[in-house]
Amino acid sequence: MLHVDPDIRRAHTLPGDFYSDPEYFERTKIEIFVRSWQMAAGPECGKGVTPFTLLPELLGEELIISRGFGGHVTCLSNVCTHRGMILVDQPCQPDVIRCPYHGRRFSPDGKFLSMPEFKDAVDFPSESDNLAQIPSFTISNFVFVSLDAAFSAEEVLGPAVELLKRPEANYLKPVGRKEYSVKAHWALYCENYLEGFHIPYVHRGLNEKLDFGSYEVDLMPFAVLQKARSRDGDLAALYLFIFPNLMLNLYPGGLSVNIVRPVDPSRTIIEYRTYANDTGNFGTGADTDLEIVEIEDEKIVEAVNRGIRSRYYRKGRYSPAQERGVHHFHRLICKFLEETEHGQT
Repeated sequence: MLHVDPDIRRAHTLPGDFYSDPEYFERTKIEIFVRSWQMAAGPECGKGVTPFTLLPELLGEELIISRGFGGHVTCLSNVCTHRGMILVDQPCQPDVIRCPYHGRRFSPDGKFLSMPEFKDAVDFPSESDNLAQIPSFTISNFVFVSLDAAFSAEEVLGPAVELLKRPEANYLKPVGRKEYSVKAHWALYCENYLEGFHIPYVHRGLNEKLDFGSYEVDLMPFAVLQKARSRDGDLAALYLFIFPNLMLNLYPGGLSVNIVRPVDPSRTIIEYRTYANDTGNFGTGADTDLEIVEIEDEKIVEAVNRGIRSRYYRKGRYSPAQERGVHHFHRLICKFLEETEHGQT
């Protein structure tokens, strides 16, 4: 059983085999990601019905965001309750959702409406003929969903509510979206994000803009907030990590989002989205060279992914001054895996 001492001064990191063992990877899929809250859509998702695949390489769950019908945002299964056909393959604004296979019809909020050639079916329709509704939570124009939430949205996403209420997050418009393939375990990418310890050594350009000595880290039950200031003392960036794989980076000119999508123990997709506010300042401060910083981070975590598999590496130690976020992240991994192991939900 994984264990990380709650006292960071005494604690050792997760063992190397956590990152290389396929069994651990499969356990995190079921015991962490299925039970977590995931960002499903942002301001780019308009009114109507929008299909998407939740963590396509890991969970592969086909879902729909239904926005604007009766003023509500709803998340539904995108799978027909008749024979499992995918219902919607592109954004649209339908009066009804009609299955392209056999014509079963649903309302935009997932209620079964009609089905041809079923007049002799007994006990039909029933609740199971409606589309499954997935728990969802909306913050501004961002929609979060969970397949089997271990904790309430308010508990997990409270820090995101506070971040996205800040004036820098007003009037956000999408300006970019990319994906990066990283040859590393998903947790290594998150660990790198959760400490500024490496900035002077890895990110020369970013380090010239930030005052490393004023770096602050706040720990919350399911989140870590890092505050970075410029060398002039102004707030340069707020880096918010929501367990297990979401990064919200707020700058004076807008927001960038990293969604970490596990593929296998040595490969991860980073879905990267950027949103500018109406100040015209996006890309002028700590967010000037985001792609350069991304590539520098990827190079580091790929090297660690190779090194952590060495027969000479077992566990490391934490810097009590600089790696509180990493320690908290490791403790949360242990918490989720231990709770499921003991039959708790």
